[in-house]
Formats: sequence, C-alpha cells, structure tokens
Amino acid sequence: MSSDLEKASVSFLNGAVPAMWAAKCYPTLKPLASFFDDFMRRLAFLQTWITEGTPKVFWISGFYFTQSFLTGTMQNYARKHKRAIDTLVWSFAVMREEAGSLGRPEDGSYVDGLFLDGAAWDLGSNLMCDQAPKVLFVPMPVLWLRPCPTEEARTAATDYLCPVYKTSARRGTLSTTGHSTNFVLDILLPTPRKASYWILRGVAALTQLDF
Repeated sequence: MSSDLEKASVSFLNGAVPAMWAAKCYPTLKPLASFFDDFMRRLAFLQTWITEGTPKVFWISGFYFTQSFLTGTMQNYARKHKRAIDTLVWSFAVMREEAGSLGRPEDGSYVDGLFLDGAAWDLGSNLMCDQAPKVLFVPMPVLWLRPCPTEEARTAATDYLCPVYKTSARRGTLSTTGHSTNFVLDILLPTPRKASYWILRGVAALTQLDF
C-alpha cells in the first residue's frame, strides 16, 4: 500500500475527505458522509439538466466552477441585446415565489442554494434581518441574477453588498483563470439598516454548509 492510500484509509476511518480527493475536488469543509451525499446530488443536478433540458432555477451550489456559469449568463444577455459585455453589471432581486412556481426568466437566471451567515431573511418584508437566537445559517429564497447596462443599475442607501463564498472558510487562492477558489461574487441585498451594521456582523452568503 502506498503512503497516499494509507492516508486515504485513515481519512475514511476518521470520516474525513481524503487529501488526494480534496486536491482534485471543489472546495468543501464537509465530513466524508455529507460530502458523498453532496457529490451525488451534484451529479443528479447535472444529469437532470442533460435529460430534461435547461432548468428554470439553477442550483448554484452544484457548479464546480461557478464563475463560468455567471460569465455564460452575462454573455447570453450581451449577445441577445447586442451589448458589449464590459458595459454590463449584475442586478439582483430576491423572489417571493417558491422555486417550483417560477418560470424561466426573460433575461438572466434564477438561482437557489445560498445560505446567509450572520443574518436571516424576512419573507414578509422581503428584506434581510437579524438572525434568530441559536440559528447559525438561514437558507435564502430564490435569487434572480439579471445582467443590466451599467447606466441602468440602481442602488439604495441601505442596500448591503453581500459577498458570496463557496465555504465558510471565506478565503481562497487565485486559480489559473484569475478567479478565487472560494469567493464567487458580491450580491446586493435590500435591508432596513445601513450597510455598516451588516459589515460589523460579518454577514456573507455561502453556497454550501460545513455539515
């Protein structure tokens, strides 16, 4: 048995993802059992896409390279409206409807699978709010990612520019594509408070949890 296989067997006994897998895998902090379930769900998501066609709502957590999906969405808009891609920015809308009741948007994409860390979402007012006691992570409703021309972008004084990370480690390295291995993008979320309040609380969104 090689040293790599021996280390892998020790990881199996400890319920951890082997280092030789993690080196080739998407970023994750999950234990082995949760990692396996998550991995199989990702495969099922992609297989459903192949067999049933483009989904109406994309499970953003299921992408290995999330930035390529975002770039593709932006390019589709640029080609459709004959705009230079560098003149476009993202606009965001948190949907009140459940994923199953939404159709395919005219522009952009609906995504789900995000979790708020450090805050919660008030479904009544459709605004970000404080977490309930002893609740660490809160699932976010469906988010509409819609490209728009830079001159049409609108922000409110209380909007919070929320960073999205793949894991709760909130750190990564630059890959050969120039993208971070952990940071995905910033999303603009409506809130009833000033952004400084949420910055001090360290609010972020995650595409996956640690369990």
